[in-house]
Amino acid sequence: MPARPRADRPALRGCPPPAVRLTSRAGKGSRPRAEPFRASGETESDGRTSPVSTLNKGIEKAEVTLKWDPSPAGEPDNDLDLIAATYEADTPTDKPVYLVHFDSRSPDGTITLNRDSRTGQGFGSDEVMTLELERLAERYTKVVVGVAIQQGGGRKTFGEVPNTEVQIREGYTELVQDDFASVAPSTASVVAVFTRDTDGEWRLRKGLRGFDADPNAFTALMGS
Repeated sequence: MPARPRADRPALRGCPPPAVRLTSRAGKGSRPRAEPFRASGETESDGRTSPVSTLNKGIEKAEVTLKWDPSPAGEPDNDLDLIAATYEADTPTDKPVYLVHFDSRSPDGTITLNRDSRTGQGFGSDEVMTLELERLAERYTKVVVGVAIQQGGGRKTFGEVPNTEVQIREGYTELVQDDFASVAPSTASVVAVFTRDTDGEWRLRKGLRGFDADPNAFTALMGS
């Protein structure tokens, strides 16, 4: 499914363009603004803190793909979003330097959301994000990738979205494949944490972490 152009959005406070606030899209057929829940809780799957890299030289370029099935006719769309948050060594965990989402890209062009879907309709992957980690400036030490479900049509969890799957690959090497079953009661989840080690190599810490939060609230939690 080809990516759809997006209208310009105001910059998220504290982040340079094109890091923009995760508000709902405007216009006919757009997703309504999702208000934060009163409380946000976190659930974790096993192995969250396990550092994983199948490549001794570290990870240079990763691709994250996300797919899911559309909602039945007459029901609110199943609308999931890939989000990447980038941090410097001294960045507060609730304030990433910038976010990438909604067809945007990082200011330096190293992280790009290549494909975006609002419904899950079509064949193959619904959303695709590319992370050129080896091109990131040395001051960046962590990149967190998450998935959030838009809540404009009412609260919806991963367990209510059929055939959801996330994959992370470097070239032909599969690093992560998960169906969100471990975080089924959650409305958002961290799916990967890339960190730069003391040798400057990027490593992957896998394992899903689920949150009960709408997309805006999730962006302040995913770095924790």
